Amino acid sequence: MNKQELMELLKSVASGDTLVEDAALKLKMQPFVEIGDYAKVDFHRGIRQGVPEVIYGAGKTKEHILDISRAMLSNGQKSVLITRLCPEAAAFIKKELPLDYNELSKTGVIGPLPEPDGKGTVVVATGGTSDIPVAEEAAVTAEVLGNSVTRLYDVGVSGIHRLLSHMEDIMSARVIVAVAGMEGALPSVIGGLADCPVIAVPTSVGYGASLGGVAALLSMLNSCASGVSVVNIDNGFGAGYMASMINHLE
Repeated sequence: MNKQELMELLKSVASGDTLVEDAALKLKMQPFVEIGDYAKVDFHRGIRQGVPEVIYGAGKTKEHILDISRAMLSNGQKSVLITRLCPEAAAFIKKELPLDYNELSKTGVIGPLPEPDGKGTVVVATGGTSDIPVAEEAAVTAEVLGNSVTRLYDVGVSGIHRLLSHMEDIMSARVIVAVAGMEGALPSVIGGLADCPVIAVPTSVGYGASLGGVAALLSMLNSCASGVSVVNIDNGFGAGYMASMINHLE
């Protein structure tokens, strides 16, 4: 149950359409359920945070991911997002559940995407084509959380005219996710053009001195552009989640 569903339940009680006892029974359901000795699925996260639990697939067996997904769906969760999902596990789950797998971003979605209800558009931009896997994780996350997403890929500073050709998208966005490796300059450039929050995502793309994304991370943390915040290296999910939170603010 998410916040909206909770409000609808309370309104139904107030109108007399739902008995108080029936509503109490729904709310008395365990806030989490233990699955074997390996998982405690958090069913009340949607009430607390507005967004249901997301499954982080890395390090989990395919059987564990399947069982956790089933538990979420059986509790009424309409869509389940799985990040860092390997192709082998995706193929296994797809035999049992209607999984839509994005091999590029290694994300899987079980169930339908919601209709966008964010206030505006989330723009996801990358410096290069090599940054797209991380960007797609951000884009898919934002879409699953109810946002309209515009993708601007391969618009890095080595050919700045490519970015400038999309000024209408940049200026009309409500929040921008800027994904870049190498020296990580893209978020600063976008931050100097846009009037909305910019979420910078450093990627581990680059040669030796990029230090697996640390160089891009430090560049973004030292950005002179106002309104730029930074998430962890390759953390497309975190950027997409934060973008959704911003896009749903009144």
